[in-house]
Amino acid sequence: MPFIKTGFKYLGYALLWLLVALSLAVVIVPPFLDRIYYQGPVSGHYDGARFFNTDEGQGEWVNDPVGRNNKRPRSFFILRWITGNDDRQPWPDHVNVATATPIKLDKLKPGEMRATWIGHATVLVETPGFTMLTDPIWSERAGPWGILGPKRVTAPGIALEDLPKIDLVVVSHNHYDHLDLATLKKLWARDKPAIVTSLGNDSIINGIGVPSLPMDWGANRKVGKATVHVTRNHHWGSRWFKDRNRALWSSFTVDTPSGSVFFAGDTGYGDGKWPGEAAAAAGGPVRLAIIPIGAFRFGPGQMWTGSHIGPHHAVKVFEGLNAGYGLPIHWGTFQLSSEARETPPKMLALEAACAGLAPGAFAAKAIGTPFMVPEKGEAKLPASASKPVCDKAAIEALP
Repeated sequence: MPFIKTGFKYLGYALLWLLVALSLAVVIVPPFLDRIYYQGPVSGHYDGARFFNTDEGQGEWVNDPVGRNNKRPRSFFILRWITGNDDRQPWPDHVNVATATPIKLDKLKPGEMRATWIGHATVLVETPGFTMLTDPIWSERAGPWGILGPKRVTAPGIALEDLPKIDLVVVSHNHYDHLDLATLKKLWARDKPAIVTSLGNDSIINGIGVPSLPMDWGANRKVGKATVHVTRNHHWGSRWFKDRNRALWSSFTVDTPSGSVFFAGDTGYGDGKWPGEAAAAAGGPVRLAIIPIGAFRFGPGQMWTGSHIGPHHAVKVFEGLNAGYGLPIHWGTFQLSSEARETPPKMLALEAACAGLAPGAFAAKAIGTPFMVPEKGEAKLPASASKPVCDKAAIEALP
């Protein structure tokens, strides 16, 4: 029986090496799955290793108990999504959009501001002698290597090659649907814009040979004809497995030649005080507020999450900024949650009516359709105006 003995011998060797490999994996793999993006002094939102929100508040309870907060972990939603055992509303595979060519549009006059929603959280803002982009993503998928993650259902509202020269790019945080390395590399090769981001994200961007300017909450920097203020919001960051909150997240207030632009990035409501802080950083009226309204439902009837505002809180952010005009974003491009594609703008219209906002002051815009931002928007209806009907039942009924 020498053959059997030899077989057991080699099986023993194999098991021994497997045991050694597993033992080494326990030591080697966890650090490999981590990334150190930033090292610096401890602060009010950095403990020496990871960043954190300074407000522990998760916003008010909305539509509870009908809406519920649904504190089930996001991983539970992702698992159900992968297995197909979820309650997502059906989305179309493709939605046609108009495509603009701003480079061919009329030249702007002093004091004018034009904006175009490219899709998701990407917005082009143009003023005389200065242009900026927010969280630019032109990739087909929002995920690693361009092959994983949700696929976009709308093409970008402007082809990248049709963009006017870009002076400033702001990158709010490191999630794949906001920090798109392929797009940043193309923009840098084409225009060499200043890329401003929050602490730690520069390590990721610099890794592809593209320089960026990291800034902490409360900092500001002159970029061409504008001044960029990095302001607090309520979110988190991760790009890998164990790198959660190794890099900071933020919103931005940008003072342009034609007035201030606020970009919320990706955010939950938190303590609800940060919009006021951003407004104070602007040092004057916010002319255009770019605020997310989508990806808020990860369980039945959910109206918000700790890290994503829905339309209800988006209206509160708009009011907290005391903004003249608002552009809702972060809906309709990538299916990231379970609400129907058209639910965010429909719900926003109903919530705006309940808040007494002036018609059109904070309402959905079509992807790829440039619009002029009013110099002095009237956000609230005058006291003498007849108020629209506030239909709470209609809000709760939206899928």
